[in-house]
Amino acid sequence: MEVIFVKDLRNQGKKGQIKRVKDGYAENFLIKNGYAVIKNKENLRKLEKEQASKAKTDEDNKNKALELKKKLDDLVLEFKVKTGEGDKVFGSISPKQIKEELKKKNFNIEKNQIKLKTSISSLGFHKVEISLYSKIKATIKVHVIK
Repeated sequence: MEVIFVKDLRNQGKKGQIKRVKDGYAENFLIKNGYAVIKNKENLRKLEKEQASKAKTDEDNKNKALELKKKLDDLVLEFKVKTGEGDKVFGSISPKQIKEELKKKNFNIEKNQIKLKTSISSLGFHKVEISLYSKIKATIKVHVIK
């Protein structure tokens, strides 16, 4: 019997996947517990609608991320810090501080999207990568001044 998975089930199938399984397993476990439905014209039509809707939403989100990337790539954030002897910076700039500064400029970026390879603890310009969407990353400049 062929079934269409409506939920992910580890080591069996992912949502939207069509798979051939034994009749008893399909009826007594997969369908009974809501993991799958029988493959027929009506359920295939529902699956195609769902996939088309998901693709459209995906495309919309990708376009929004590309627009945001254009804006962020030109952005320079300035942070004024206290320094000691030899322009040694006290502390460092954290992703939380970058997030707050972006929020002040009306960018809604989460802390986990900000990727710092090393902490920013020196004066000058630093590049910070921001993950916007799958395979879409923006790079902002952070200017640390005293």
